[in-house]
Amino acid sequence: MADDLKKMYRTVMEDHFPDSLSIRFGDQELKYRKRTWKFPDAKGELIEKGLRYGENPGQEAALYELIGGNLSLGGCRFIDPGNGLVSAIREEDMLQEGKHPGKTNLTDLDNGLNILKYLMGKPAAVILKHNNPCGAAYGSTLSDAYFRANRADRIAAFGGCLVLNRPMDKETAALVSQNYLEVVAAPDYEEGALDFLKQRANLRIIQISKIHQLTDFVSRRFVDFKSLMDGGLIVQQSPLNKVLKAGDLKRAEVVHEGKTYRIQREPTPREMEDLLFGWFVEQGVTSNSVLYVKDGCTVGIGTGEQDRVGVAEIAVYKAYQKFADALCHDRYQMSYKELELAIEKGGRPLDQKQEIDEETRAANGGLTGAAMVSDAFFPFRDGIDVGIRQGISAVVQPGGSMRDWEVIEACNESDVTMMLTGQRAFKH
Repeated sequence: MADDLKKMYRTVMEDHFPDSLSIRFGDQELKYRKRTWKFPDAKGELIEKGLRYGENPGQEAALYELIGGNLSLGGCRFIDPGNGLVSAIREEDMLQEGKHPGKTNLTDLDNGLNILKYLMGKPAAVILKHNNPCGAAYGSTLSDAYFRANRADRIAAFGGCLVLNRPMDKETAALVSQNYLEVVAAPDYEEGALDFLKQRANLRIIQISKIHQLTDFVSRRFVDFKSLMDGGLIVQQSPLNKVLKAGDLKRAEVVHEGKTYRIQREPTPREMEDLLFGWFVEQGVTSNSVLYVKDGCTVGIGTGEQDRVGVAEIAVYKAYQKFADALCHDRYQMSYKELELAIEKGGRPLDQKQEIDEETRAANGGLTGAAMVSDAFFPFRDGIDVGIRQGISAVVQPGGSMRDWEVIEACNESDVTMMLTGQRAFKH
């Protein structure tokens, strides 16, 4: 059975979806074409295939590119043809095919671009897995950005998708080649960079030359389809993030029972940068979510939970785990879990783990001075208290809870600043 499953993972499925697709909205129509790519097979013969498979082996899937028509509804002009990014990848953009791309590879890449479109001002890197960021970071250089994004969660980044907003240089490529990734995407690759990357034969190396145009996508909406198990559809506009600069955030203030509650201090410049960075990354995280960021880098990412206090706690747990793992890797060139196992088997002394645990606790998992980011309001102060206990100094959240006054009080008690977006950022 295990061998059968391995074979399924390696198999590029035939799909029976049509070569073209048209969707009518009343008297308006959008036209799509199915994307396929031609590559030599093991015998050197040229074959043409579309997606490897869908979310799982055994699921037929197809990728379609918008090539014609236009759509305007209720004063909203949706994105026009000719703006393809992931849906427009050509054979020549796949600098190394690796294993034929599947649905999850391309949706991870798409969400990486979705996050990077807000981070184009500095070198930045996002590593994604299962359509959520593992780590995201700015850097003084591209290699610095990648190093920080990878270090934020080395374990989750294994087998992930790396998306960069600057041409890949040799220094960055040398770092990337040390790790196992499924996909690497950048606007270009400088001379010598591919020599490092191609050491990984199964790595999909993709060039998306339009990455430099990502800021154009900040203001564009697309039609978002949500399919139901009964065959029905929910159709919605894609979200527009209205928070793009510091002036778009408002210091938290609310009137409750005739009394005004107001956050006592403004964010410092560093805090403001982290609040904006965190809110930008938040646009690509599955809700309910809470993130912690510090110095332009994610520290802990909590995703897809049902309650806000729970996801805040999970993000703290992950921050501690990832901080300890980074220390362990720096010190002993092994993961924290490998160190635990070695100690259990008598191969290493217990005090090595105890030292790392003590340093992690002393640093609160890197959360001291971090910014806390929430995609929706805090219904009670217990969620925000989770971050306050870890030493956060700033919060950004939409606001709008009946207990905003209580959350403001919790922040003021600990000299924590809090800014409101006035906009929720759910992503299901």
